[in-house]
Amino acid sequence: MTEKSLLVELFVEELPPKSLHKLGTSFANTLFESLRAQGLTGSTARATPFASPRRLAVHVTGVRARGQDQAVQQKLVPVAIGLDPAGQPTPVLLKKLASVGADAGVVPQLKRAVDGKAETLFLDKVVPGAALHEALQKALDDALGKLPIPKVMTYQEADGWTSVKFVRPAHRLLALHGADVVPVKALGLAADRTTEGHRFEAKTATIAVRDADSYDGQLGSEGGVIASFEQRRAELLRQLQAAAAKEGLVPIDDQSLVDEVTALVEKPNVLLCRFPAEFLAVPQECLILTMKQNQKYFPLLDAAGRLTDRFLVVSNIRPADPSAVIAGNERVVRPRLADAKFFFERDLEKPLAQRLPGLAKVVYHNKLGTQGERVDRVRTIARTIGERLGGAPLAAKAEHAAALAKADLLTDMVGEFPELQGIMGCYYARHDGEAADVAEAIEDHYKPRFAGDSLPRGPVGVSVALADKVETLVGLFGIGQLPTGDKDPFALRRHALGVIRMLVERQLPLRLDDLIATAVPAFGARIQDCRQPLVEFVFDRLGSSLKEQGFTPQEIEAVLSQRPMVLADVPRRLAAVRTFATLPEAASLADANKRIGNILKKSESLAGSTIDAGLLRDPAEKDLVEALRRVSAAANPKFDAGDHTGGLRECAALKVPVDAFFDKVMVNAEDPALRQNRLALLVQLHALMNRVADLSKLAR
Repeated sequence: MTEKSLLVELFVEELPPKSLHKLGTSFANTLFESLRAQGLTGSTARATPFASPRRLAVHVTGVRARGQDQAVQQKLVPVAIGLDPAGQPTPVLLKKLASVGADAGVVPQLKRAVDGKAETLFLDKVVPGAALHEALQKALDDALGKLPIPKVMTYQEADGWTSVKFVRPAHRLLALHGADVVPVKALGLAADRTTEGHRFEAKTATIAVRDADSYDGQLGSEGGVIASFEQRRAELLRQLQAAAAKEGLVPIDDQSLVDEVTALVEKPNVLLCRFPAEFLAVPQECLILTMKQNQKYFPLLDAAGRLTDRFLVVSNIRPADPSAVIAGNERVVRPRLADAKFFFERDLEKPLAQRLPGLAKVVYHNKLGTQGERVDRVRTIARTIGERLGGAPLAAKAEHAAALAKADLLTDMVGEFPELQGIMGCYYARHDGEAADVAEAIEDHYKPRFAGDSLPRGPVGVSVALADKVETLVGLFGIGQLPTGDKDPFALRRHALGVIRMLVERQLPLRLDDLIATAVPAFGARIQDCRQPLVEFVFDRLGSSLKEQGFTPQEIEAVLSQRPMVLADVPRRLAAVRTFATLPEAASLADANKRIGNILKKSESLAGSTIDAGLLRDPAEKDLVEALRRVSAAANPKFDAGDHTGGLRECAALKVPVDAFFDKVMVNAEDPALRQNRLALLVQLHALMNRVADLSKLAR
């Protein structure tokens, strides 16, 4: 059967830019998968999505005009119901045959097969493949019904009465199989071969697409549109880099901004603009944010990463003389920058310390009090952490930084741009004459803000960041605000991962359980005791993080099942386990460890840890005791020094005596004294082998 390309386009009013890429991908993939499920596409068929501000489209290669016929076996009725004693069809069978488009003439060809407990009649039939227009109608309905629309609009069709619900009003539907129009309908529109190009750059008001394969080229040459989101994005990036390079500068790296602007234009045209250099006295984060967030501009940075007085705009039109466009954008940005300058200068008039009383009027959580009360809790926790990490000097600085950390929430700049909290606090603290590490801690106490973000730069920042995140976790866990499923409104998973990263990557000698316990008294009677569930929550997040880093489930479980509270030690334990698993003795020792664990679980009430040498009867148990003494003397100093890999290597020497012990010695001897003594030997052996990890988790 001849295969041709298929093109489907829905032409609409401007789509929401932050959702465009997702909408385009969903539309193309769902339509393609539906066609494939209906047998309309060959094995080499491929779908190419198109998405621009005013269109969603998909081009599919290798589409048949009719789906392939399919042989199916239709289940009818049990033989006992469908045939009488003479083998003739009963009314029940005849009715069933009629419902599937057959008659009594097919009765001799019916097959019998056991279905469940009863012998059943089956009809072999061939189902004709669906015609393209039928299959495409279903695929189109599926694609539109499954679009991840952020918010639905209701509008009227051309008759003024019929209501339609969609993300934006739709005006045209195009569907071509090769050069032939496929008669499908959607959103009150009937398909034809007509579309529209750029509002201002198209050569004609409408474009008659010759065939499915001409669509992209015609839109580009006649319509002034780069229909492909990916191609348009690549062109935008190329122009941004080229325009910046001419100035010896680089554009701000913000991929989400690139995606959003790609969704705002149908054919990008990058232009260079300037703003008055006097605005550079304002912190560059403020200027960059207002240009990106409010105007969708691309600020330009010098080689040192400093903001310059130049920026790039992306126009959707290409006039011969762009000076009016440039001047208009330069005129628009100046009031925005002036607002930022005004906010900054007015904020400097009032030191951060003078803003602290105002935090008592800001509600943090109705069960946890105000921001002022929260700051007091964070101060207390930060002081304790600082004391443990660096003594009294660090404790004092950490407490002071924690006291000022939330003060910038009451500034005009943060009120206008909440994304700048912490960053502006750092600038204001420096202006107030605070020490550099205190100012940095105010900014850094929010870090890491997201996956891959940097950690606080110094011990003061680490102390306050840990205190802030632990206070959040303990408080919200203590009032029962736990994450559920994919819902985590307070970002507690991110907070837990931040605690983990600081403890591990900064190699902090703090115990997780002690850290959590430090925060609990700061809440008084406001919360319930949540220490144990919170510890488990953090270990769960740690396990997920380690899995993403490439560790196996067995390695992770072996280490984390021991609940090592000093998280900084976890990487060394994992490395030791991974090395141990490569040793020839590893599998046998892991199996033995599992066996020992099972024996001790069953004999828990009898097991002690003191071995009576006078009760050692069998040579194999004497050899194992001697080997255990020798290996413990060699391994324990290495374990104590943090050389977990070396300690486990020493334990490999236990393989031969352990194997011999289990081959020749009956642990559960009839003599209670002998049994107790042998269990004590296993207790000591188990404790040594599992100092780093539960080796039984490595058993196959």
